[in-house]
Amino acid sequence: MNTDLHEYRRYTIKSEIDKAFHTLEGILKGINIDNEIDKHEVTELKNWCGTHYDLVGRAPLNEVIPFILKITDDNIITKEEYDDLKWICTNLTTKNKYYDVVTSDIQRLQGVLHGILADNKITKEELIGLQEWISEHDDMIGVYPYDEIDSLLFKVLDDNIVTDDEQKLLEVYFSQFIDLSQTQINTEELDKLRKEINLPAICTMNPEIVFNGNTFCFTGISPKGNRDCIIEKINELNGNYNDIVIKNTKYLIIGDKNNPCWAFSCYGRKVEKAIDYRKNGKDIQIVKEIDFWDATFD
Repeated sequence: MNTDLHEYRRYTIKSEIDKAFHTLEGILKGINIDNEIDKHEVTELKNWCGTHYDLVGRAPLNEVIPFILKITDDNIITKEEYDDLKWICTNLTTKNKYYDVVTSDIQRLQGVLHGILADNKITKEELIGLQEWISEHDDMIGVYPYDEIDSLLFKVLDDNIVTDDEQKLLEVYFSQFIDLSQTQINTEELDKLRKEINLPAICTMNPEIVFNGNTFCFTGISPKGNRDCIIEKINELNGNYNDIVIKNTKYLIIGDKNNPCWAFSCYGRKVEKAIDYRKNGKDIQIVKEIDFWDATFD
């Protein structure tokens, strides 16, 4: 390790440990979310140990990593071993000293996605388990990528079938939030899929829309014919309208008129801009026009 990096890590090592442990908690949930752990998922758990082995001398990883390596030595994790590992993690879990609760849960969410992708396939049972997990962690509402994943799961599971195309789309989407540098996940296949698949425009589920003082923008096609009536309603309710997405935009409304470009297709420039802002911590909600109109009657 070079001297400058070593000196820098003097100040970051404790937060690194917190993040690593939160990610581990998520991976454990993800690999067993369908109540089955196969050899690929065991290997991914070993990979996590290898990635963080430079922290093995520090609590709580000084207890967790050796235990994981011991129980995975035969490439099998029994239910009893998994329960023991979960018990250890529960009792050694960090207390969000370096990250707030929401950030810690986002790190766990990234771990869950990692665990689900560990065997290079996504099943309906895993998606149902993920949907249940995120519904139990609604403290993340409004924080990227919680809303996007919540909405995407609702779309995919609405007909109770996960098609091959939907599975591929989910693989591409989930892989954005995983460190693929030391993993057995098929990165070549993911790179190929990224060239074939355009990610969908994803809207917040059941958004709480507050007009007073907030800035709105609109994209797409409205069934009402034009956006003037939307702008008029925003102004009437003491909101502000801007025809471009800017840093203080609070809501980007997507027109509800049937348009093939919004059905599992390209984002569009305004949606892409809003998502870029969300990735950088801005609280911009992407909402359906029908939800916008519903909110005007509240």
